[in-house]
Amino acid sequence: MYAVLFDMDGVLVNSEDYWVEFQREEILPAAVPDADVDVAETTGMNYREIYDYLEAEYGTDISREAFVDRFADAAETIYTEHVDLLDGLPELLAELEDRGVETAVVSSSPHDWIGIVLERFDLEDAFDHVISADDIDGASKPEPDVFEYAAAVVGVAPEACLVVEDSENGVEAATRAETTVVAYRIDAHDDIDLSAANVVVDSPAELRETILEAVERDPTTQYTD
Repeated sequence: MYAVLFDMDGVLVNSEDYWVEFQREEILPAAVPDADVDVAETTGMNYREIYDYLEAEYGTDISREAFVDRFADAAETIYTEHVDLLDGLPELLAELEDRGVETAVVSSSPHDWIGIVLERFDLEDAFDHVISADDIDGASKPEPDVFEYAAAVVGVAPEACLVVEDSENGVEAATRAETTVVAYRIDAHDDIDLSAANVVVDSPAELRETILEAVERDPTTQYTD
């Protein structure tokens, strides 16, 4: 059996464009006003762990509660009003289902944020599994914990999982979990190092082609219709 694990932010939806702006213009100046923090340092982390990271590395000027509340408010706006779906995603998921490939959303975002996206774009039944970093008692990306957990939930060895990620932390986490990693390059992260990925793609069409080629090379996948 083969599985494709999709990150949500920056892959399924173009939310990273909005999250980067929110972090750069609002939350980081409020939390660490005296530090020049690169957004890439925390991209891919669970937002609660972002606070822990900032507190440990720089010290913070706002409380955890205020930090979490700002993120929750931003998420509601970003996911309900702004984001667009990855071009061709429903068709790609249908093709993977036809081939007997397990699919999962694997995100650092909490389940309620993932749920907003899945409901808005009518994807509630499109994935076999929906996995949040909140599901595990482990470290966030760039640690491999969430992808190791996802492979166990899906019932596929990490080596038989293809992970689609857009952030440096996400790519590192998936690589350390010993999965095959496809890095999806987006404008919001145009200056990050994705060299740890097995392949880097730059468009939805190239992403689709890369995923389907990987599936076709795997002898355990087959058409089910």
